[in-house]
Amino acid sequence: MQENDLAQADEGMLPLEGITVIALEQAVAAPLATRHLADLGARVIKVERPGIGDFARGYDRTVHGQSSHFVWLNRSKQSLGLDLKTEAGLTILRRLVAGADVFVHNLAPGAVDRLRRCIPARRRDKARTSRCRCWRH
Repeated sequence: MQENDLAQADEGMLPLEGITVIALEQAVAAPLATRHLADLGARVIKVERPGIGDFARGYDRTVHGQSSHFVWLNRSKQSLGLDLKTEAGLTILRRLVAGADVFVHNLAPGAVDRLRRCIPARRRDKARTSRCRCWRH
């Protein structure tokens, strides 16, 4: 840790405060990764299908009518329903990613390739912008 990091810790700031993460995620791998980022102070915006959302929402209804699995993996996140099959949904996603520091997804191979024409590869004015893909073998 650097001296500045210690000063922030003393002030009660979390290490990832000020970092914005856009997440196209479902199931376990990416939601767990982004939950850790949120726990460390990042603003995580989870993009879901409108009306349906992450299929993990329906695993059970044990936490006030919501899935315990979903609640545990998605605490401290914001959720936004976007229809990525429409130009309006893609436009919003494009704007979100352009303003983010990190873009995380765990979609099926090819799914983001189809979106890639719509999502900027990296913000030219922000050298720290990162893209991550989470998957299981």
